[in-house]
Amino acid sequence: MRRWRLGRRGRTALLGGLALLLALGGCGSGDDTTDAGTQRSPGQKVQLVFWSWVPGVDKAVALWNSENPDVQVKLEKIPAGSSGGYAKMHAALQAGKGAPDLAQVEYQNIPEFLLEDGLVDLTKYGVADSQGKFADWQWRQVAYGNGVYAVPQASGPMGFFYRSDLFQKWGIAVPKTWTEYKAAAATIRQKDPKVYIGTFPPGNSAWFTSLAWQAGAKWFSVDGDTWVVNIDSPETLKVAEYWDSLVGDKLVATEPDFANAWYKHLQNGQIAGWVSAQWGDSILSGNAPDTAGKWRVAPMPQWDGAPFASANWGGSSTAVLKGAKYPTEATKFAVWLNSDPKSIDLLIQGGYGWPAAKDALQGSALDKPYPFFGGQKINDVFAEADAAIDQDWAWIPTTPAAYQHLNDGFQRAIAGQGTFVDAVKAAQAATVADLKAKGLKVRAD
Repeated sequence: MRRWRLGRRGRTALLGGLALLLALGGCGSGDDTTDAGTQRSPGQKVQLVFWSWVPGVDKAVALWNSENPDVQVKLEKIPAGSSGGYAKMHAALQAGKGAPDLAQVEYQNIPEFLLEDGLVDLTKYGVADSQGKFADWQWRQVAYGNGVYAVPQASGPMGFFYRSDLFQKWGIAVPKTWTEYKAAAATIRQKDPKVYIGTFPPGNSAWFTSLAWQAGAKWFSVDGDTWVVNIDSPETLKVAEYWDSLVGDKLVATEPDFANAWYKHLQNGQIAGWVSAQWGDSILSGNAPDTAGKWRVAPMPQWDGAPFASANWGGSSTAVLKGAKYPTEATKFAVWLNSDPKSIDLLIQGGYGWPAAKDALQGSALDKPYPFFGGQKINDVFAEADAAIDQDWAWIPTTPAAYQHLNDGFQRAIAGQGTFVDAVKAAQAATVADLKAKGLKVRAD
């Protein structure tokens, strides 16, 4: 298998080209370095290796294998990307051996893989014929220039999960705006000092990113061959100032989400709400089963005077990695996995998120009342949210580092060393420096 290493000059050229591809927004030239792969002979049996951490994907793979005896997929479960899965992929690509044919890659990490020339341009294998099957904004997350470097799988439109029993008990109206959210947070603290409306998770800047996204921020863009970084935009600073005030007034908790204490507080009612993505339904039902029937979902609180807007938290794709021996078959599987109604239903049952496939709600496993949410058809809320996501959000090759800069700053602020506003400003400077260190043209906006 080919060794995929680039020298500094090659890396700089590739990244500059990636900036141009982003700028062209689907009108530029694709990647011409893709392996041609091997042409499968009629009747030849082949095996594709697929690395993924998505719940329920094993059942979908089993269905494919039962229907496609000549093209079998071997699923290998790996840790979620930020928990070690990406490190394993990058190590295999750099070593030139051991990489799978297909892998789970989140939208924000696609530029990072393009940085090392690690993904196959799927347009050479007919993926463009399937574009109409997927939501436009999610397709844009995987398309750079004329190249398409993954097949969209799922996203995370946002809403507000809340304990309707507690809100009714205390006579609190479900907040429609962020101003009302703060007022509701204050009332909850007055009614029971042990309860919070939610938490600001200092180690989860991906969540904060979605809040900035909803407020109209656009952190990353390109101007010609220059990356433009605008993390500390007025919209983002407004969001940071807002959460600085909630934390300063002790109206929200500051414990980490997805941690034992947080799960306990969901179970015992000390956390009465959660601004989260659609996939949060399985988190709540799986970790706080005794609260069944007490939760409801409402639209994400809005900024006063602004048009209705939602945002996305999460989002993932199925990519074909460089060195895949049968990219045509790998592309066909990736499209089937993420668009076939039977596959989608199996993935939904596993709790994988909001489907990237168009019109996936009506008639699917999502289109039903949820007993855990008191019989509410919660996905009507998320369908509205999905239609109100700003499609112009883009990512940079150093997104994971930018997230870490924010996490570091937020954690310092919680420890009394500065504010969330300070953290945003520091992340802006550090992210510009990261891109410069890779030899890229960059400017702060």
